[in-house]
Amino acid sequence: MKTISSVVEQYIKSKPFLLNSLSQGIINLTSLSRVMMPYLEKELGKDIKQGAVVMSLKRLSEELDFKINHKISRVLKNTGEITVRSSLTDYAFIISDTLLDNQAKLLSEINKESDVFYTSSRGVNESNIIISTSASYLVADLLKTEKITHKIENLSSITVKLPQENVSVPGVYYYIFQRLAWEGIIIHEVISTTNEFTIIVSDNQIDIAFKAIKDLKTIQD
Repeated sequence: MKTISSVVEQYIKSKPFLLNSLSQGIINLTSLSRVMMPYLEKELGKDIKQGAVVMSLKRLSEELDFKINHKISRVLKNTGEITVRSSLTDYAFIISDTLLDNQAKLLSEINKESDVFYTSSRGVNESNIIISTSASYLVADLLKTEKITHKIENLSSITVKLPQENVSVPGVYYYIFQRLAWEGIIIHEVISTTNEFTIIVSDNQIDIAFKAIKDLKTIQD
Protein backbone atom coordinates (compact mmCIF):
# COMPACT_ATOMS: atom_id res chain seq x y z
CA MET A 1 0.00 0.00 0.00
CA LYS A 2 1.34 3.40 -0.97
CA THR A 3 1.83 5.96 1.77
CA ILE A 4 2.63 9.66 1.62
CA SER A 5 6.13 8.97 2.90
CA SER A 6 6.86 6.26 0.33
CA VAL A 7 5.63 8.33 -2.60
CA VAL A 8 7.55 11.39 -1.40
CA GLU A 9 10.71 9.29 -1.16
CA GLN A 10 10.12 7.85 -4.63
CA TYR A 11 9.65 11.35 -6.06
CA ILE A 12 12.81 12.77 -4.46
CA LYS A 13 15.02 9.81 -5.34
CA SER A 14 14.03 10.09 -9.00
CA LYS A 15 15.46 13.62 -9.14
CA PRO A 16 19.18 13.61 -8.19
CA PHE A 17 19.63 17.38 -8.42
CA LEU A 18 16.62 17.98 -6.20
CA LEU A 19 17.88 15.32 -3.81
CA ASN A 20 21.23 17.03 -3.45
CA SER A 21 19.70 20.47 -2.96
CA LEU A 22 17.40 19.07 -0.30
CA SER A 23 20.39 17.56 1.51
CA GLN A 24 22.08 20.96 1.61
CA GLY A 25 19.03 22.59 3.13
CA ILE A 26 18.69 25.14 0.33
CA ILE A 27 15.12 24.23 -0.62
CA ASN A 28 12.03 25.62 1.07
CA LEU A 29 10.10 22.52 2.08
CA THR A 30 6.74 24.27 2.03
CA SER A 31 7.27 25.49 -1.54
CA LEU A 32 8.54 22.08 -2.63
CA SER A 33 5.57 20.31 -1.09
CA ARG A 34 3.23 22.64 -2.98
CA VAL A 35 4.89 21.70 -6.28
CA MET A 36 4.70 17.99 -5.42
CA MET A 37 1.04 17.94 -4.36
CA PRO A 38 -0.57 17.23 -7.78
CA TYR A 39 1.82 14.32 -8.40
CA LEU A 40 1.33 12.87 -4.92
CA GLU A 41 -2.46 13.10 -5.03
CA LYS A 42 -2.49 11.43 -8.44
CA GLU A 43 -0.27 8.60 -7.19
CA LEU A 44 -2.26 8.11 -3.98
CA GLY A 45 -5.66 8.65 -5.58
CA LYS A 46 -6.88 10.98 -2.84
CA ASP A 47 -6.55 14.47 -1.43
CA ILE A 48 -3.73 14.97 1.04
CA LYS A 49 -2.72 17.74 3.42
CA GLN A 50 0.29 19.86 2.57
CA GLY A 51 1.49 19.67 6.15
CA ALA A 52 1.82 15.89 5.87
CA VAL A 53 4.02 16.29 2.82
CA VAL A 54 6.25 18.82 4.60
CA MET A 55 6.68 16.43 7.52
CA SER A 56 7.57 13.59 5.16
CA LEU A 57 10.20 15.74 3.45
CA LYS A 58 11.66 16.78 6.78
CA ARG A 59 11.80 13.18 8.01
CA LEU A 60 13.33 12.01 4.74
CA SER A 61 16.09 14.63 4.82
CA GLU A 62 16.98 13.53 8.34
CA GLU A 63 16.86 9.77 7.78
CA LEU A 64 18.64 9.38 4.46
CA ASP A 65 22.31 10.07 4.02
CA PHE A 66 21.95 12.66 1.27
CA LYS A 67 25.07 14.58 2.10
CA ILE A 68 28.42 13.68 0.68
CA ASN A 69 29.85 11.41 3.32
CA HIS A 70 33.34 11.40 4.77
CA LYS A 71 34.51 8.51 2.59
CA ILE A 72 33.60 10.24 -0.68
CA SER A 73 35.15 13.45 0.57
CA ARG A 74 38.39 11.65 1.39
CA VAL A 75 38.56 9.98 -2.04
CA LEU A 76 38.02 13.24 -3.89
CA LYS A 77 40.49 15.17 -1.75
CA ASN A 78 43.11 12.50 -2.44
CA THR A 79 42.75 12.54 -6.21
CA GLY A 80 46.14 12.49 -7.88
CA GLU A 81 47.45 14.19 -10.98
CA ILE A 82 45.07 15.62 -13.55
CA THR A 83 46.32 15.37 -17.13
CA VAL A 84 44.90 17.39 -20.00
CA ARG A 85 45.38 16.61 -23.69
CA SER A 86 44.05 18.64 -26.59
CA SER A 87 43.65 18.29 -30.37
CA LEU A 88 41.88 14.92 -30.28
CA THR A 89 39.49 13.21 -32.69
CA ASP A 90 36.80 10.71 -31.71
CA TYR A 91 35.78 7.91 -34.10
CA ALA A 92 32.99 5.36 -33.72
CA PHE A 93 32.99 2.17 -35.80
CA ILE A 94 30.47 -0.60 -36.22
CA ILE A 95 31.97 -3.79 -34.83
CA SER A 96 33.03 -6.18 -37.58
CA ASP A 97 35.07 -9.36 -37.95
CA THR A 98 38.04 -7.33 -39.16
CA LEU A 99 37.94 -4.40 -36.75
CA LEU A 100 40.23 -5.87 -34.06
CA ASP A 101 42.85 -6.88 -36.63
CA ASN A 102 42.82 -3.41 -38.14
CA GLN A 103 43.04 -1.81 -34.70
CA ALA A 104 46.05 -3.99 -33.98
CA LYS A 105 47.71 -2.61 -37.11
CA LEU A 106 46.84 0.90 -35.95
CA LEU A 107 48.41 0.30 -32.53
CA SER A 108 51.54 -1.03 -34.18
CA GLU A 109 51.90 2.18 -36.17
CA ILE A 110 51.09 4.42 -33.21
CA ASN A 111 53.93 2.81 -31.24
CA LYS A 112 56.28 4.26 -33.82
CA GLU A 113 54.97 7.78 -33.23
CA SER A 114 55.98 9.98 -30.31
CA ASP A 115 53.54 11.71 -28.01
CA VAL A 116 50.37 10.36 -29.62
CA PHE A 117 47.27 10.03 -27.46
CA TYR A 118 45.24 6.89 -28.06
CA THR A 119 42.44 5.16 -26.22
CA SER A 120 39.72 2.77 -27.29
CA SER A 121 36.56 1.26 -25.85
CA ARG A 122 34.41 -1.55 -27.18
CA GLY A 123 30.68 -1.99 -26.70
CA VAL A 124 28.26 -4.58 -27.99
CA ASN A 125 27.64 -3.00 -31.38
CA GLU A 126 30.26 -0.29 -31.77
CA SER A 127 33.81 0.55 -30.86
CA ASN A 128 35.31 3.96 -30.23
CA ILE A 129 38.79 5.20 -30.97
CA ILE A 130 40.05 8.51 -29.62
CA ILE A 131 43.36 9.61 -31.04
CA SER A 132 45.54 12.69 -31.48
CA THR A 133 44.35 14.55 -34.53
CA SER A 134 47.92 14.54 -35.80
CA ALA A 135 47.63 10.75 -36.21
CA SER A 136 44.20 10.75 -37.83
CA TYR A 137 45.77 9.86 -41.15
CA LEU A 138 46.59 6.44 -39.71
CA VAL A 139 42.94 5.81 -38.87
CA ALA A 140 41.88 6.95 -42.34
CA ASP A 141 44.36 4.56 -43.93
CA LEU A 142 44.24 1.45 -41.73
CA LEU A 143 40.51 1.46 -40.95
CA LYS A 144 39.26 2.64 -44.33
CA THR A 145 37.33 -0.61 -44.87
CA GLU A 146 35.42 -0.27 -41.58
CA LYS A 147 32.00 1.37 -41.29
CA ILE A 148 32.30 4.64 -39.37
CA THR A 149 29.21 6.08 -37.64
CA HIS A 150 30.69 9.35 -36.47
CA LYS A 151 33.84 11.42 -36.38
CA ILE A 152 34.16 14.38 -34.01
CA GLU A 153 37.13 16.71 -34.00
CA ASN A 154 38.31 19.58 -31.76
CA LEU A 155 38.14 17.53 -28.58
CA SER A 156 40.22 17.46 -25.40
CA SER A 157 40.66 14.93 -22.61
CA ILE A 158 40.97 15.18 -18.84
CA THR A 159 42.47 12.17 -17.10
CA VAL A 160 42.14 11.91 -13.33
CA LYS A 161 44.01 9.51 -11.09
CA LEU A 162 41.92 8.32 -8.15
CA PRO A 163 43.14 6.72 -4.91
CA GLN A 164 42.78 2.93 -4.70
CA GLU A 165 39.94 3.16 -2.19
CA ASN A 166 37.63 4.62 -4.87
CA VAL A 167 36.56 1.10 -5.86
CA SER A 168 35.05 0.47 -2.41
CA VAL A 169 33.23 3.78 -1.93
CA PRO A 170 29.80 4.18 -3.58
CA GLY A 171 28.85 7.53 -5.07
CA VAL A 172 32.28 8.81 -6.15
CA TYR A 173 31.52 8.92 -9.89
CA TYR A 174 27.99 10.18 -9.25
CA TYR A 175 29.34 13.18 -7.38
CA ILE A 176 31.98 13.96 -10.01
CA PHE A 177 29.59 13.79 -12.96
CA GLN A 178 26.95 15.72 -11.06
CA ARG A 179 29.40 18.61 -10.66
CA LEU A 180 30.22 18.50 -14.36
CA ALA A 181 26.52 18.49 -15.25
CA TRP A 182 25.94 21.52 -13.04
CA GLU A 183 28.57 23.37 -15.08
CA GLY A 184 26.81 22.43 -18.32
CA ILE A 185 29.67 20.22 -19.51
CA ILE A 186 28.82 17.92 -22.40
CA ILE A 187 30.80 14.70 -22.05
CA HIS A 188 31.46 13.04 -25.40
CA GLU A 189 33.11 9.90 -24.00
CA VAL A 190 34.11 8.36 -20.68
CA ILE A 191 36.96 5.87 -20.44
CA SER A 192 37.95 4.32 -17.14
CA THR A 193 40.33 1.85 -15.56
CA THR A 194 40.37 0.70 -11.95
CA ASN A 195 41.95 3.84 -10.49
CA GLU A 196 41.76 6.28 -13.36
CA PHE A 197 39.13 7.83 -15.56
CA THR A 198 39.22 10.01 -18.63
CA ILE A 199 36.49 12.27 -19.96
CA ILE A 200 36.41 13.66 -23.49
CA VAL A 201 34.93 17.14 -23.93
CA SER A 202 34.95 19.78 -26.63
CA ASP A 203 37.92 22.15 -26.74
CA ASN A 204 35.76 25.13 -25.82
CA GLN A 205 34.67 23.50 -22.54
CA ILE A 206 38.00 22.13 -21.38
CA ASP A 207 38.83 25.05 -19.06
CA ILE A 208 35.48 24.87 -17.25
CA ALA A 209 35.66 21.08 -16.96
CA PHE A 210 39.21 21.18 -15.61
CA LYS A 211 38.30 23.74 -12.95
CA ALA A 212 35.21 21.75 -11.89
CA ILE A 213 37.29 18.61 -11.38
CA LYS A 214 40.18 20.43 -9.72
CA ASP A 215 37.79 22.11 -7.28
CA LEU A 216 36.57 18.69 -6.09
CA LYS A 217 39.71 18.45 -4.01
CA THR A 218 38.48 21.34 -1.87
CA ILE A 219 34.96 20.06 -1.10
CA GLN A 220 33.69 20.27 2.44
CA ASP A 221 32.34 17.27 4.38
